Amino acid sequence: MDKRIKGLIEVLLVVIVFLSFSYVIQSNLSSLRGLVTGGVQGMIIYLILEISSIVIAPVTTLPLVVLATNLWGWVFTGILNVIGWLIGSWIAFVIARKYGVVIVKRFIALEKVRKIESRIPKEHLFWSVVLMRMIIPADILSYALGIFTKMKTKDYLLATLMGITPFAFIWAYFGGINFYYQIILFLVTGILILLGWLTKLTCKKCVEFARKGKRN
Repeated sequence: MDKRIKGLIEVLLVVIVFLSFSYVIQSNLSSLRGLVTGGVQGMIIYLILEISSIVIAPVTTLPLVVLATNLWGWVFTGILNVIGWLIGSWIAFVIARKYGVVIVKRFIALEKVRKIESRIPKEHLFWSVVLMRMIIPADILSYALGIFTKMKTKDYLLATLMGITPFAFIWAYFGGINFYYQIILFLVTGILILLGWLTKLTCKKCVEFARKGKRN
């Protein structure tokens, strides 16, 4: 299967799961409030789950963002996301840096880590990490950076913080808006991405056509 198609399918599955949880949670919020521990204790449990989702790959707690947002609001949830993702990424980085492949392979498939290695640039690593944080799962990237780079921990943490913060709040905000608005937003985003991909593909074909014309 083509890598792009596989990637789109994975993204689509994440969106479907997110929307499904959102619908169930928003429809039964009053009942869930009585079942789920709120307050500080609930936030601590949520943080532990977020940290674990990064260290113990490939566990994901993204659907829980919807519940957290409806319990504590999107701002507090965004802050918790940043804290949890940052701590989890730091732990994964330290494990990889200190123990290497021997330990990392117990948490995540090494094939995935090695694929990320080829995408890590030798120059401008800091800003590359900031950008990569927006498109690559935090767990895989953290382990890859710990094993295959000599990036300083303080630079790693700062780049990670800058990269994860926007999406930590975006996902939290999405989790709190009306379910039907969520569908519209995801559809619009999907259409824009598809249009961008088609435009890029068309331009590429035009360039190839122009090159062939010059040769002839």
